[in-house]
Amino acid sequence: MTKYRGRIAPSPTGYLHIGHAITFWRAQKRAEQNGGTLILRVEDLDAARCRPEFRDAIIEDLGWFGLRWDEGPDAGGNFWPYLQSERRALYLAAWKKLRDAALIYPCSCSRQDVLQSAGAPHHENQEPVYSGTCRPPEGTVSDFDSPAGRHWRFRVPDGEAVQFVDNRLGPQRAIAALDFGDFIVWRKDDVPAYQLAVAVDDAAMQITEVVRGADLLLSTFRQLLVYRALSLIAPEFYHTELITDSAGIRLAKRNASLSLRELRNGGAIPEQLRARYLR
Repeated sequence: MTKYRGRIAPSPTGYLHIGHAITFWRAQKRAEQNGGTLILRVEDLDAARCRPEFRDAIIEDLGWFGLRWDEGPDAGGNFWPYLQSERRALYLAAWKKLRDAALIYPCSCSRQDVLQSAGAPHHENQEPVYSGTCRPPEGTVSDFDSPAGRHWRFRVPDGEAVQFVDNRLGPQRAIAALDFGDFIVWRKDDVPAYQLAVAVDDAAMQITEVVRGADLLLSTFRQLLVYRALSLIAPEFYHTELITDSAGIRLAKRNASLSLRELRNGGAIPEQLRARYLR
C-alpha cells in the first residue's frame, strides 16, 4: 500500500489568512490520521506578484499557527526543489509532450475576449466556457518550439463526463465543454498556469491526496484531464468547506484583518483560533 503523502501549497502573493491556515491544518490532520508525510510546496511562479517577504512569512506564520511539515524549502526532502520557480524544466517538458500530442494549442484571446464571447451567464469568479475562437482542427500539432508569447489552451474532450470520488463530498461529475471548456495551461507572459504546474508537481512529488478548498473543485476536473494526457497517476482529493467572513463571503488575501500576520501581531492565540474556526 502506498504511503500517504499530503501537501500544503501556499502562494506568496500576500500574507496568508485564517482560511488558508484552517485548510492547511485539515491537510496536516489528514496526514497524521493516515500515518503519512506532509509536504510544503511554495507556488511562486508569478514573479510579478510573489515577493520574498511573503515567502518568508509563509514559514513563520504557519509555524506560529502550529503547522509542521516533513519536507519543504526549509526542511529538505527527496523531491527537491520545493519552490515552483525552480521547477520550470518539469513544466516545459510537460508542455512539449502535450504539444506533440496535439492536446494543446496557441491562443491569442484575452480574458476580456473570452468574457465578451461567452454565450451564457457565469459566476463572477469563474471563467466562462471558452468559445473555441482559436481552436484548430483536431490533431493539429503546433510548430511553435517555445510556449512564450501566447496563451496555450488544453483541448478538452467535448461531451465527456469527467468523474471522481471526493473523500469528503462523495461522487463528483462534470461534462467537458459544458461545465468547463478549453483551459489555459501556459500563459502569454511565459508562466506555466496553475492547472498544469500543480498536476505536474503533485505527480512528481508522489502526492496521494490533495486537501484544498471547495472553491477549487472545478479545477480538479481539468487537472484529471492533464494527469491522463501526461500518463501520470492522479492523487485522491478532499475538498474542505471554506472559511467566510461575517457577510458569508469567502476570505481573500485582501482581508488584512484576518491575515495570520495581523492576528499574530495582535496577540491572537493559535489554539483559540483553531477552536473557533474548526467545525
